[in-house]
Amino acid sequence: MAFFDWVSGRVFNAVHRNNLVYNTCWEDPRLDRVALNIQPTDNVAVITSAGCNALDYALTGPASVHAVDMNPRQNALLELKLAGIRHLEYEDFFAMFGQGRLPGMQKIYADVLRSKLSDWTQSYWDKRIRFFDNPRKSFYYRGTSGAFARMVAMYNDRIIRVRPHLDAILAASSVEEQREIYEKHLRDRFWSRSMRFAMNRDTTLSMVGVPKAQRRQVETQYEGGIVKFVQDCVEAVFAKLPLSDNYFWRVYMTGSYTPECCPEYIKPENFQKLRDGLADRVHVHTDSVQGFLEKHDGAISRFVLLDHMDWLSDKFFPLLESEWQAILDRATPDARVIWRSGGLRTDFLNDVQVRKSGVLTPLQDLLTYHREMADELHENDRVHTYGSFYIADLAA
Repeated sequence: MAFFDWVSGRVFNAVHRNNLVYNTCWEDPRLDRVALNIQPTDNVAVITSAGCNALDYALTGPASVHAVDMNPRQNALLELKLAGIRHLEYEDFFAMFGQGRLPGMQKIYADVLRSKLSDWTQSYWDKRIRFFDNPRKSFYYRGTSGAFARMVAMYNDRIIRVRPHLDAILAASSVEEQREIYEKHLRDRFWSRSMRFAMNRDTTLSMVGVPKAQRRQVETQYEGGIVKFVQDCVEAVFAKLPLSDNYFWRVYMTGSYTPECCPEYIKPENFQKLRDGLADRVHVHTDSVQGFLEKHDGAISRFVLLDHMDWLSDKFFPLLESEWQAILDRATPDARVIWRSGGLRTDFLNDVQVRKSGVLTPLQDLLTYHREMADELHENDRVHTYGSFYIADLAA
């Protein structure tokens, strides 16, 4: 077991240390807006991922949004989006980030965008800006999560040949129609023995950002393990929730968004709001959450931790405690924290202790959970690939 854990860790680190992992955010900001209740005086800290949700939060008009990520490639993507918002015409911006393809991108980048980027980001996109200018391969099939999505698309198109049914389910006018298409034409054909085998591999899960610790949570907490968990998530998305505005799954199924089904920052009226000044409230930091908070001068009132505590819950538990100490030290008295987990519970937080007023205190004594709100929101999560969702006020 230790050997296989070591191999899994090596694969995961190889994927995440050297690649753009996320080309779009895989957390539903519609839930986050309700959970966070962002006010004009709020300062928000969020793990960058692909930057979509940092821009979404900026649209609510907070004082600031601090996007923090240890992977500079993720921040390079957000920087590119910010430069596009400030300096591209909307039609070009939508082609780039809505359709994942902008003909002549290399010249546009050189003439308009490159000089607006930081040095590291320039060096990154100098070699990869062609990702946006390939008529056969959308940007949303780039990066490791995009590569996985492209492999699934090829499986759908060339192996099981269900593309007409996928198009039909995306165009369905009701959940009942979706369910009929899924159960009649997609479920049994998609979940072949080879697909179930692939979804049970650590290498596959690493491509979409699932480390061994998170997989272990699902395996121990969900009856049927990781494969059954994924099958149930997919069924919920396609047969129980409306797909008409589910841009998360659409972009990976088709390689692009549509004007009607896309993240808020891509819509013309919101693009203009960001361009008119809201984008200036977004600040990008290449650092750990702890590192950013220890360097930051101001207080933070809203924290968005995604699911990364799952990553720290096993072999990096001391870092988890250090991070929560930094959160406590930098939080306002009315601070709120939201996070997600691959597991059904985040029991590991029961063991976290922090110092408050010099006294070692269990973290759980400082958290006031909004469980009913979280459960209600989680049920309607359009992504629907997390086991649980949490909203908590922190007694800072």
